Amino acid sequence: MYDFIKTEFIEPGVGLIRLNRPKELNALSPELMAELGAALVDFDADEAVGAIVITGNERAFAAGADIKAMANAGAIDMILDDPIDDWSQIHQITTPIIAAVSGHCLGGGCELAMSCDIIVASESARFGQPEINLGIIPGFGGTQRLTHAVGKGIAMEMVLAGRVLDAEEARHHDLVNHIYPLETYLDEALKLAAKIAAQAPLAARMGKEAVNQAFELRLAQGLTYERRLFQMLFATTDQKEGMAAFIEKRKPLWTGR
Repeated sequence: MYDFIKTEFIEPGVGLIRLNRPKELNALSPELMAELGAALVDFDADEAVGAIVITGNERAFAAGADIKAMANAGAIDMILDDPIDDWSQIHQITTPIIAAVSGHCLGGGCELAMSCDIIVASESARFGQPEINLGIIPGFGGTQRLTHAVGKGIAMEMVLAGRVLDAEEARHHDLVNHIYPLETYLDEALKLAAKIAAQAPLAARMGKEAVNQAFELRLAQGLTYERRLFQMLFATTDQKEGMAAFIEKRKPLWTGR
């Protein structure tokens, strides 16, 4: 079905997407990004999928955007045939997304990982925004999400001097949630995804939405937004089931309704 990614449904409730341009270190060509967007939309619409994992291979999550595809472009080309549009699908996905990262996670690859909700890394993972070496800056959200994650000083060094963070540095600066050995990092990401997928689906999606709004709204606005989502969940069958199961000391049976 796809040429540049592989997809798989893993019980219970996890959609797995593997970037699949190994010779190019999974460079994010327009064709790959279009396929990734389509796969994300399909998983997001599937009620059986409660969490999504995006990964590459042991050598590279993604080493960046496909430079050959944009090297000869002009400013008008970038405006009229905007490659950033291919990224908009990711930000519209309501299902929680985990990036399972190993090896090179640079440029657009780092931006893709940061577009996910949680990052699980192998010990070999390396994160960077080296666009300055190409005479440009990150253009897919890198300067913004990176600064939110690691703070102004580290972000400036990564964007202006091409500093690369190893896995431990990335975790220290809150870019990465967990680090595991190379042999187990993907399994651990899938375990975390399965744990999320086992939660009440509407609550998980609204929880993701509320946390993301914390970066968009002032505190008072964010608290109001959170309260409305909290109140809305009391209209769901899952809220009634979850609280009844708690009182009756049994495991809840979620319906996503």
